[in-house]
Amino acid sequence: MSQDTNSQLLGVVLLVRHGDRQGFYQNPQTYTATATQITPLGNQQEFLLGDYLRSLYLNQSSPSYIDGISTGLFNQSQVYIQADLGGEDGVIYDSCVSLTQGLWPVTPSNNITLANGTTITAPLGGYQYIPIESVDPNLSVSLEGFTDCNTFTTHTTAFYNSSNFQEMAAQSASFLDSLPPYLNGRSVQLQNMWNIFDFMNVNDIHNATFAQALPLTYLAQAQALANWHEYNVFSDRAIGGIGNIAGLTLLPSILNGFADIANTTNPLKLSITAIAYKPFLSLFNMTGVTSANPSLAGIVNYAAAVALELRQPSAGGEPVIRFNFKNGSDETFVTYNFLNRTGDVPLSVFIDAMAPVAVNTTAVWCDICANTQDRGCAALTLATDQGEAAAQPKISPAGAGAIGAGVTLAVVALMAVTLAFLGLLTVGRFGRRRSRHAGVFELKDGESS
Repeated sequence: MSQDTNSQLLGVVLLVRHGDRQGFYQNPQTYTATATQITPLGNQQEFLLGDYLRSLYLNQSSPSYIDGISTGLFNQSQVYIQADLGGEDGVIYDSCVSLTQGLWPVTPSNNITLANGTTITAPLGGYQYIPIESVDPNLSVSLEGFTDCNTFTTHTTAFYNSSNFQEMAAQSASFLDSLPPYLNGRSVQLQNMWNIFDFMNVNDIHNATFAQALPLTYLAQAQALANWHEYNVFSDRAIGGIGNIAGLTLLPSILNGFADIANTTNPLKLSITAIAYKPFLSLFNMTGVTSANPSLAGIVNYAAAVALELRQPSAGGEPVIRFNFKNGSDETFVTYNFLNRTGDVPLSVFIDAMAPVAVNTTAVWCDICANTQDRGCAALTLATDQGEAAAQPKISPAGAGAIGAGVTLAVVALMAVTLAFLGLLTVGRFGRRRSRHAGVFELKDGESS
């Protein structure tokens, strides 16, 4: 399906990477990370991205104006925002705050008139306080599906042991062996390539002495190796393969965003998810964007954004999705083909491709990650063990035959109540999420649009 220049923009699902931050370290095997913090540059990058998005989507004179969205004060019923509160400490959340400052800037219209006739404007000249749902990875796997995932760690180890990796290590050995003077004692093994590049990149931005001493081509060479390294870690040949786990757990947020926007009784127009770079790699791989555009098989820049636009074709019919990507400081979005199609892709095609592999619940994540202890898996394991133990007959075979079925049903019901109470059981085709919107529409089994 080609692009319809006259299609109506119904809404947008936005995925945004954080802005510039101080350096931090990631374990090359497990990708557990140390804390860091955002910089004023990072805040500015996100603010400028928000300002660009405002000019594009919240401007009635723009050809990409989201039909019906408020162009003045923030309308909470029309927008849902969530931000990862995990691996990079508060950097992603803080970036998201700066993004919203650009999208919904200070305005004197943000005021209230009291009963005595006095008009009070919000602080800082009318600052708009935008609600952002923080997603703690200890409570939800949705935005960091890769941490504590044992099968993902196995996947990473297998990549490090592969002939492809060994060949690249041999090819890059002379370059890596030249890096110790610039790495302050860090390992120069290819396995550590992300940390090598990040240290060099952070210092090239913030340390003038380092930037002047670093040979001209070294940063670009390190980035090329880091891109290759990270794409192979966070991708897989199979769309539902464990290498794509960072994207598989993100999918329910994307699918729920489309479901909300497509539902005419739901006011949602804009869904924003602030994340690290890893889900971008998996999503680009899963959608086939990198197979058609190999240059995108790498770490996205600070303040990069994917805009998945849901559009209504001018000729009618079902909504379609347009895949736009802006890599950090790029001036504008670029539209890419995806799912092996040309132009906009029907919503049902996207759902049919992605819904079957989406990781909707903690229980599914625990199973595919072979984890029985972390991130809620211990509670699930305990509930399962208790349920199986309770289902064991404690009376004679004759008596057990009479009431066994009833006991089993009761145990299943009890387990369901327990898991639901713990927030570990989700019902429906796509994982439920908290929403601030009344009448949220969710696709159930058997529905496609």
